[in-house]
Amino acid sequence: MKRNNNKYIYTILLAAILWFLMFSKWTAPLFNFWIAMSISATILWCISFLLNKNFSKALKIKGSDILIGIGSAALLWLIFLAGDYISNLLFSFEKAQVSSIYSMKDGHNALLISVLLLLIIGPAEEVFWRGTVQKHFMKNMGEWSGLAFTSIIYAAVHIWSFNFMLIMAALVCGLFWGLLYKYTRRLPAIIISHALWDVAVFIWFPII
Repeated sequence: MKRNNNKYIYTILLAAILWFLMFSKWTAPLFNFWIAMSISATILWCISFLLNKNFSKALKIKGSDILIGIGSAALLWLIFLAGDYISNLLFSFEKAQVSSIYSMKDGHNALLISVLLLLIIGPAEEVFWRGTVQKHFMKNMGEWSGLAFTSIIYAAVHIWSFNFMLIMAALVCGLFWGLLYKYTRRLPAIIISHALWDVAVFIWFPII
């Protein structure tokens, strides 16, 4: 069991390294963020398939997955809309940090970003974080402990951005999609939710 856990710990460390390269002030200027994010997501997608036998079965979509995905994405957008209002009242740095997040799309084609978020980045993140990491640690640590562990790690890999609002956003998203996965066990629904929320909050209906 320990050896089995080690494989997942190593993949989390790899994800942490990739997120460091993409977000840290020392390395981020060296890369095109959207290309780097797409490559990183693809790497994690491939690792997930290597770690999970018959993983393709878990990705078969049902009609209910579409409804859950769309509905949960809309709910999470509303949660962030309320969170933005409350955070603006509590933190003087909120607007600047949120604007910094949105500045990552400056100078880039919005359609290309949308396609990458919908088809590569959002799906790959869920295949890795919920479909692989959370699934494993819920089984080995207990459902609530595994959910909490995965959500905290998902937020922690964003720490090198030194952006409090981004880290908290990742924590909220990790808990939201983690709970959705815990109660539905439907990875396609969470993939749809993540992909739609990404492009909605970042491109279609930005909260700023």
